[in-house]
Amino acid sequence: MQVRTPITIITGPLGSGKTTLLRHLLNSVSKPMAVVMNEFGEIPIDGTVIAGKNVLLKELAGGCVCCSLIGEFEAAMNEMIDTVDPEKIVLETTGVAEPEALVFDIEERLSRVRLDGIVSIMDADGLLNFPSLGHTTRMQIESADLLLLNKVDLVPERELHPLEEKLQQLNQTAPIVRTQFCHVDMDLLFGIARERTVEPPHHVHQLEFDSFSYSSAVIFDREKFEQFAANLAPDVYRAKGFIRFTDGIYLFNFVAGRWNFEPFAHKDTVLVFIGRQLANAKELMLNRLRACEEAATLHKVDAS
Repeated sequence: MQVRTPITIITGPLGSGKTTLLRHLLNSVSKPMAVVMNEFGEIPIDGTVIAGKNVLLKELAGGCVCCSLIGEFEAAMNEMIDTVDPEKIVLETTGVAEPEALVFDIEERLSRVRLDGIVSIMDADGLLNFPSLGHTTRMQIESADLLLLNKVDLVPERELHPLEEKLQQLNQTAPIVRTQFCHVDMDLLFGIARERTVEPPHHVHQLEFDSFSYSSAVIFDREKFEQFAANLAPDVYRAKGFIRFTDGIYLFNFVAGRWNFEPFAHKDTVLVFIGRQLANAKELMLNRLRACEEAATLHKVDAS
């Protein structure tokens, strides 16, 4: 009988810390880890962030692995098993993926892999400030074998227990582990392999978000870009990518009004914006981004 390769699913809402967890895992293992990354935007950002000698990486971009990219997902599994035959595979889903449909596809349609476990990451600050849970987030909580309550450093201690109770109301069996920057014992994430009932999904996946991307080769004015980030349209929930300032390239992470920069080796500016009904705000946002470029160009000319 053919041995099926175990696969661990890392899921959670947009910006909850999925790629941060992968970066932590890759820094913790001594041999290469097989990773499949699914990104909602057309330009893959997260794959660039984790690329390196310790990862065997396959990227699926421009759709959701639980629905529109299921054929590409199966092909990626087969290619990875045929070429490197990994001991285990880690799949990072998009923030809009519904695990129920993905579990069914893995167990019933993909003959060469088996589900090891589902690790769902929840943003403590996001849960506190946006208490109304959407359908997809509920499914990510309910399906979890392990729940990471991440970014607990952003939330007062007195608020954490009520958040844990909220998670337990939706999932009474999954352990809840508090984390900062998704630092967790790697042994907790693998070897779960619990029995579960697999049923065809009854819900037709309706994506709540859309996205657009932006690329540029010029230097940005940092002050103007920070003003841009501080005044992003309310419909923008997640933005990420690389931004080029006069002092170097930075990884830009924006989640629900919070953002930060991290020095990162990259060539040019590449940004992805994700939110609800972005078509209405896209042109205004692009014009404001171009204004940041123009300011940087003029500043460079003046300086010379």
